[in-house]
Amino acid sequence: MNTLNFLRFGAGLIAAGTSFGALAQAGTQVQLYGLVGAYAGKLERSGGPAATTVIGHGGLTTSFWGFRGSEDLGSGNKVIFALESFFQTDTGAQGRSAADPLFSRNAYVGVEGSFGKLTVGRQTNPTYINMGMLSPFGSSVVFSPLVLQSFVGTYNGALIGDTVWNNAVQYVTPRTNGFAANVIYGLGEVAGSSSTANLGLHANYLKGNFSAAFSAQRVRVPVIAPLTQQEGYLLGAAYDFRVAKVYGSVVKSEASGVVNGTRGWDVGLKVPVTAQGALLAEYGNTKRTRAALADNVRKTASIGYDHVLSKRTDVYAIYLRDKQTGFDSTDSMALGIRHTF
Repeated sequence: MNTLNFLRFGAGLIAAGTSFGALAQAGTQVQLYGLVGAYAGKLERSGGPAATTVIGHGGLTTSFWGFRGSEDLGSGNKVIFALESFFQTDTGAQGRSAADPLFSRNAYVGVEGSFGKLTVGRQTNPTYINMGMLSPFGSSVVFSPLVLQSFVGTYNGALIGDTVWNNAVQYVTPRTNGFAANVIYGLGEVAGSSSTANLGLHANYLKGNFSAAFSAQRVRVPVIAPLTQQEGYLLGAAYDFRVAKVYGSVVKSEASGVVNGTRGWDVGLKVPVTAQGALLAEYGNTKRTRAALADNVRKTASIGYDHVLSKRTDVYAIYLRDKQTGFDSTDSMALGIRHTF
């Protein structure tokens, strides 16, 4: 979809907002929402191209828009759906890149009730959601060392696959005494090979000042020969001492069909310094072991300040230092803003 058609589609959705009230009266509740973020700065990664001065899209959170809805079925049950699309604030382009479909963030339908929630479609990988709980920089694919070293290929991302899974069926339990779990199964849709599928088992705990998360995933799509599959694991926790919130996690991956494994750890800190602002700091270290190649160690550190301007808007300044085996250290820095609606 080109930019002109994308803008026309967005305009149509806004115009359709006038009919949301009628839908609500008919029993269907629909909400339009999203986040717009952008930053300016210099980016450079160890072992990568020379530093680039950029106006970047997203930043602390990848920009997106979407709409979700529900219909009451009675007895505490309802039908739910969500259609969400990433977009690039700097150019107005749809998706995180040209490879993304229109509804690249989520596109699912399902049912929810006292039994939990069952959804079918394109859905955010729960491993990525859990990582957002374990980093002071949230789920940022630009500034969080935990996410960079796990999911971003140009940072030797430890985990194969995207932060979103296609053809997925997911069940989420109700949260009980702070605990919730879910299982997600992504069909590979490979002819004659029904076992070609992704599987994830996840849990997290949120109660008082303490939070913890665990993820285990088996990825078979997409993998590149001689790999046949990869297993990835995440375990971490955070505790808010009021004067500071402390984070810690470990990430491990192993590939079948070839020697290619990673071992990583990450620590973070969030310190409130005013009623509206907080200092953020995080360090990630990942060691990769590969067949017939020397081990590679990547060390990434971020430090920043995030200041809340209002209920929906914040601004931030971030410095990031990156170093991997055999290459010089590099420095990145950025000033950014994000707004939710």
